[in-house]
Amino acid sequence: MFWSFILYAAITSITPGPNNVMVTACGVNFGFRKTLPAILGVGFGFSVMVFMVGLGAGSLLGTSGPLFETIRWLGIAYLLYLAYGLATAGAAKLDSTVVKPWGFLPAALFQWVNPKAWIMIAGAVVVYTNPQSGVMTYLMIAALYALIGIPCVAAWAVMGDALRHVLSDSRKMRWFNLAMAALLVWSVLGSVKESLGWA
Repeated sequence: MFWSFILYAAITSITPGPNNVMVTACGVNFGFRKTLPAILGVGFGFSVMVFMVGLGAGSLLGTSGPLFETIRWLGIAYLLYLAYGLATAGAAKLDSTVVKPWGFLPAALFQWVNPKAWIMIAGAVVVYTNPQSGVMTYLMIAALYALIGIPCVAAWAVMGDALRHVLSDSRKMRWFNLAMAALLVWSVLGSVKESLGWA
């Protein structure tokens, strides 16, 4: 079960999603060093969320339909806001100081409204724990997710940083930011369809 969870955590952390799209965009626009607080914020926020859901926050949300839907729509709205910010960033300069990169606290808090984060945690809690699992089990899962997830998310920022000079042309940067915005919008379509009851 341990190695199975390691594989699950690695695959769910490295695959595309809102976190990875945002750190890639930050890596391109601001470089790896300035994106590091966001990377650590994702890792910390996600681990805290795993622990809290394991201790019962997930049960509360699962039994309260209106509360869950409110959080879901807040997440959708925030992701669309981020997508709009990326789309309108257009030709950001590599040395730009006008726009700030995603910080530690926004990245950490974002996990609570990130649809992919909820799916990842639901899978981890259902498959790798049981009703008798105690605090130490959830602490271990949270710690392992941080140890595995942070390097996986960082890889996307490194990739973004590597693309900075390729995208130094303002027109290429504009198209890149538009593509990242489109990916963010695409990432929320499943949640929108589910909330609206569309097949």
